[in-house]
Amino acid sequence: MWSREMGEKNVEAFAGCNNAYYSANAVLFGAPFDSTCSYRAGTRTAAKTMRSESMYGIETYSPYQDRDLSEIAVFDGGDLELGFGNPEPALDEIENFTTKLIQDAKIPIMLGGEHLVTLGAVRAIVKQYPDLHVIHFDAHTDLRDEFCGAKLSHATVLRRVWELTGDQKIYQFGIRSGDKREFDWSKDHVMMQKFTFEGLDQVIKDLRGKPVYFTLDLDVLDTSVFPGTGTPEPGGVSFMELLDAVQKVCGLNIVGCDLVELSPPCDQSGASTIVACKILRELLLALCK
Repeated sequence: MWSREMGEKNVEAFAGCNNAYYSANAVLFGAPFDSTCSYRAGTRTAAKTMRSESMYGIETYSPYQDRDLSEIAVFDGGDLELGFGNPEPALDEIENFTTKLIQDAKIPIMLGGEHLVTLGAVRAIVKQYPDLHVIHFDAHTDLRDEFCGAKLSHATVLRRVWELTGDQKIYQFGIRSGDKREFDWSKDHVMMQKFTFEGLDQVIKDLRGKPVYFTLDLDVLDTSVFPGTGTPEPGGVSFMELLDAVQKVCGLNIVGCDLVELSPPCDQSGASTIVACKILRELLLALCK
């Protein structure tokens, strides 16, 4: 992890994200935690793997946006040092680090890790932005009140986020898996679009000027595109559909975002890691105008 006091550069950074901390508009950092994964673990290695693969597997130039990562100012702070087992200390560390970034007027961009890490970042951001809205791309509802007796899980993370934001502040897209009780509960508390991004354009219009946290679970993608995740769900969106949706969302007042649930060990071909790297590149370019 980089020196927070000195703002020293990270030794290994995501491609094109090697700007100095104090000159950067956004800060990329890893949250290597997957202790509550309910199926296949491995997301703790995602951020480090993405950094390494990005140096050889993708270009810094995007033909989709005709922009280059060299044109924006992003600092890659490396990975946080998070313990395994008990999620609360890990969430506290994420919250504290995110708070520092907000205080330094940086946009926090977190790489998971499992989806529970989102809660730590939102805990920090909602204190600064009480009217926070959340856009959530995912295959799963993540709205359980508890999972196997635990309140803190990647299966409960959006329920915990709802406790911070309140009703009708969470907008979910691509959802295609969950307990029936989650779907029933969602009808009165969140806006959920099953299977697709239909309705996203209207949500974008409604949220203009409002603070938005964007959480992107990569398993929203179809398993044919992205098999390298802990809980794969067939029937997801295509790469181009996700790319279009990401660019639209990043036109809003994004005050924080994350990209989670890549599990490199679940796809030995490495293709899922490259997909994640390209989505991150496009997100950074769309976000940092």
